Amino acid sequence: MLKHRLIPCLFLRNGALVQSRGFKRYQMLGNPIVAVDRYNQWGVDELVYIDISPGEYTGLNREDVAIHARTNILDIIRDVSKKCFMPLTFGGGIRTLANIGERLSVGADKVTVNTAAVDRPAFISDAAREFGSQCIVLSIDAKKLEDGRYIVMKGGKTATELDVVAWAKQGVELGAGEIFLNSVDRDGTQQGYALDLIKQVTDAVTIPVIACGGVGTWEHMAEGITQGGASAVAAANIFSYKEQSILEAKKFLVAAGLNFRPEGLS
Repeated sequence: MLKHRLIPCLFLRNGALVQSRGFKRYQMLGNPIVAVDRYNQWGVDELVYIDISPGEYTGLNREDVAIHARTNILDIIRDVSKKCFMPLTFGGGIRTLANIGERLSVGADKVTVNTAAVDRPAFISDAAREFGSQCIVLSIDAKKLEDGRYIVMKGGKTATELDVVAWAKQGVELGAGEIFLNSVDRDGTQQGYALDLIKQVTDAVTIPVIACGGVGTWEHMAEGITQGGASAVAAANIFSYKEQSILEAKKFLVAAGLNFRPEGLS
């Protein structure tokens, strides 16, 4: 049986790590390079970085967070990959096959595609053909409507008419190797995953689904697997504010009988 994965998700905005709430409010947390050290030590299964910078990327040069000026996101990927000892996924700002190739060439193992795929679904199949399905993660930002349906958002901000489940199934058909499923409504709320959303998607597709958005307790992560059917559970804010958070999360999940790697617990 394949093991489940515990995945910190780190959001980047203009070169710095930020906390996100509802894809609207952001609080600076610190240095995206330094953060890798503790994840290496704590037995993380994977890391996901998502660049949510508005418009063109601009590097910061702030001494208070020890971030030196970098010209673009590739500099950060290169620096992170030098320290990272687990699979590394980068997303955000990907519009072309060349963008994917650049990120893979400087150290990313996988990329997430979102807006470009919504605008041109064939981009998924083109990317999978060029780089292999194992490199292409379809990132889906979902928002719940009053009638209970979930629709796809472009970058978490612009509503589309795409149904989430139908879009996930189409993504599989086009060659995506994995789905990163994030709830816009639950982002930063600590109320738990949108389990009905996760379950609808995992029941509909045959590829791994990473659940994200809303974790406030380790129990929420367990529910993402036992009730949502996710292959992997991701979170952002909770790992930034709790000491020894990865170790605590993994201890809880292993003790609950879930199939996670025990590395890092000794």
